[in-house]
Amino acid sequence: MLRPLPYGANYLGWRETPELRQALDNKVLFRYSAPAPSNADQLESYAVERLGAARALAVPNGTQALRVALMGTRPRVGDPVYIPAVTFVAVAGAVLSCGLVPVPVDVDARFGLDASLLPEGAERVVVAHMEGLVAELPEHVPYIIEDTAQAMGGRHEDGRHAGTVGYAGTFSFHHAKILTSGEGGLVVVRDGADWDVLRSYTDHGSAREQGKYPAWNAGAFYGENLCANEAVTAVQLQQFRRLDEILDSLERHYALALETIAARPGITVAAKRSGDVKTSVRLVLDSRELRDLALNRLTEQGLPCWSLDKYLLPDHPVVAGRASLYADGFPWNLADGDDRYRPLSHDGFAATRDRLGRTLCIPLAPELDAEGQRLMAKQIATVLAAL
Repeated sequence: MLRPLPYGANYLGWRETPELRQALDNKVLFRYSAPAPSNADQLESYAVERLGAARALAVPNGTQALRVALMGTRPRVGDPVYIPAVTFVAVAGAVLSCGLVPVPVDVDARFGLDASLLPEGAERVVVAHMEGLVAELPEHVPYIIEDTAQAMGGRHEDGRHAGTVGYAGTFSFHHAKILTSGEGGLVVVRDGADWDVLRSYTDHGSAREQGKYPAWNAGAFYGENLCANEAVTAVQLQQFRRLDEILDSLERHYALALETIAARPGITVAAKRSGDVKTSVRLVLDSRELRDLALNRLTEQGLPCWSLDKYLLPDHPVVAGRASLYADGFPWNLADGDDRYRPLSHDGFAATRDRLGRTLCIPLAPELDAEGQRLMAKQIATVLAAL
């Protein structure tokens, strides 16, 4: 039952990608040389309509989306950026690549950033919606970036889409995400003026018009080359059109799994909220030993599962070792001897470390029909019952 491909990869189809065929027929894969509207333009318009954002911008991958969003906040070198202590290391990497310093902040029981730990006057916070769980956002922070790489289609409790409430939201189309084009990213913003800045930054700081050479107007600034690709955005359009189908099937599988995986001593299901994306069933076990036993037994049966231990950033070699390719250790060296950059936790991340060590995630399979999903849930329940 172990899926060979995750989530949206199972929905890729040549017949559903007319934009890709057209791009190949045109023999133009650069967005600003393609006939208007380009595939990238169409993707951004579709994302705005589907997510309820003001503007959207396609970029090469989710990490670059974070970098672009951070640069749009007009930071100062060495500024602290508060990030959740439980997330993929790309968040810390994006912060560092901007010349900023990541400060891990401990998380709550849902592994969302604990806003009560933030210092007064915090300017920049990245909130990661991990494993489809839509985290709560802190108040009174001018620049909140929602990392929605693992929660495409999720909603906050007020109904607004995850990624559209903060200053900016970032999305990923990496192979292992809900929608995929192998790589690819998206930034959404609430303010069209912010979009103008981000769009220029991704094209060498220019205010380019479609089909024309880059233009540097008065007040232009330097930027990077982070333009989206016409072939990749064509695949992303195909994936986006499947999003509701994938989300609905995940909801169905989640409900079937909850019906089948009966409560038993030592294992608790960490329930998801209505707005969370049901990418997995998250189990919390009484001990690390029981968690590891469950992980090994499920793996032996070819059933998909994984732990989240690797996501604890204070223990990650990139963060713990403060390694850098710069000879002077930049930008980590800016934090030397300054308490502003000390990780924030009530107990040195002890409770989080313990909970992570007892957590097991069972990914769900939207590509299966109801009978296949029911069978998979029964197989998992059988293994858990025998522990």
